[in-house]
Amino acid sequence: MNFNDEILSELRKNVKEFVAREIEPIALKMDQEDYFPIDIFKKMGKMGYLGITVPEEYGGSGLGYVGQAIIEEEIGYSSPSLALSYGAHSNLTLDNLFRNGNSKQREEYVPALCSGEKIGSLGLTEPSSGSDALAMKSKATLSGDHYILNGSKTYITNAPYSDIFLVYARTGQNYTAFIVRSDDEGFSRGKKFNKMGMRGSPTGEIFFDNIKLNTERVLGGENSGKDIILGGLNSERAILSFIFVGLARRALEEAVKYSIERKQFGQSLYEFEMIQDKLATMYTEYRASKLLAYDALSSVENNNMDVKSAASSILYSAIVAERVSREAIQIFGGNGYMKDTGVERLLRDAILGQIGAGTTEIRKKLIANSLIKDFQKGRGLE
Repeated sequence: MNFNDEILSELRKNVKEFVAREIEPIALKMDQEDYFPIDIFKKMGKMGYLGITVPEEYGGSGLGYVGQAIIEEEIGYSSPSLALSYGAHSNLTLDNLFRNGNSKQREEYVPALCSGEKIGSLGLTEPSSGSDALAMKSKATLSGDHYILNGSKTYITNAPYSDIFLVYARTGQNYTAFIVRSDDEGFSRGKKFNKMGMRGSPTGEIFFDNIKLNTERVLGGENSGKDIILGGLNSERAILSFIFVGLARRALEEAVKYSIERKQFGQSLYEFEMIQDKLATMYTEYRASKLLAYDALSSVENNNMDVKSAASSILYSAIVAERVSREAIQIFGGNGYMKDTGVERLLRDAILGQIGAGTTEIRKKLIANSLIKDFQKGRGLE
């Protein structure tokens, strides 16, 4: 184990303790009451978790994407919904802003996002553009030394509470990313959505009515929005995979424990061959999803992320999380169908994995198209 491995091992230990102490006691409350624990979110900032990929000079921890993945997995084990809000803030917003921002933007926005003083959201999806993100209708028109932003975004994680938004809009035939603040004149929030799963992770609408943004609010340069979108999606898919790795691990552990404790026909459940078959398959699929997620993560760390790695990672981890949590309910039987056990929550949370950050169908299309391009260029499979 090298020095970096020791640091990451200590990080996992500390996150596990934080999750057990702060998150596990309120996980069911978050789901049942659709409760977002702002106080715990701010504690995560103080622990250095929110700015895990950001250098220390800007208030971060500088432990990179592996550190971020560890946090996602461990929070996802207890509360996938809080892990989702964490990812939207830490990866989609903060890391994106740091990577693409200039020194002035970094100094102005990054420390407050690292500390949890400010909460962040990514504004991409619109009512008429989900999977086809580039079909967005929000637009920003240059007027002198300012842009005038109009439009709306929907299904935005953290939107009901966020202070800072990375918003994509059309600028003529191109796309540009903007930093929008909740106190900007012309900014407003719509309703908070009542969701099937991932409850406690607030999701809502935001609206832009002639918001005046100076050129200092442009992220990464005018008309560079498309590259930022596509680059961010690859990183997002790889990192968010770990929410579902953590979820699958929890579902599997709960199923194993229950199979030991529960007796039927004078035997523990695990003694039945059908239960053994389920547990063995659940473990194998969970383990494979974790290995695939770490393979994609290594590409993010080395800054050579490709579409196939990112899409296949989230594709498989989401499918496995849903399948493993569904099998856990089957092993629990009637008890698994009851909300008090918390097992049915895992299945409801897992379902989002095949919808968010690009649907399962879109991911398959990306993987297939990338494979074809590789073969046409003579690359083949590695």
